[in-house]
Amino acid sequence: MTNRIAFVLAGVIALVVLVDLALNGGSALLFLARKMIDLIALVSFWR
Repeated sequence: MTNRIAFVLAGVIALVVLVDLALNGGSALLFLARKMIDLIALVSFWR
């Protein structure tokens, strides 16, 4: 991955986070964080 692609991807992610915070109050980020915690717990169980 080149630096240009990485910067564009980081910008898109930052934009999506800002839009979620502005429109939904961060509820989508909270949902994804909870699901990530569940996934980590599941993977650590099978390890």
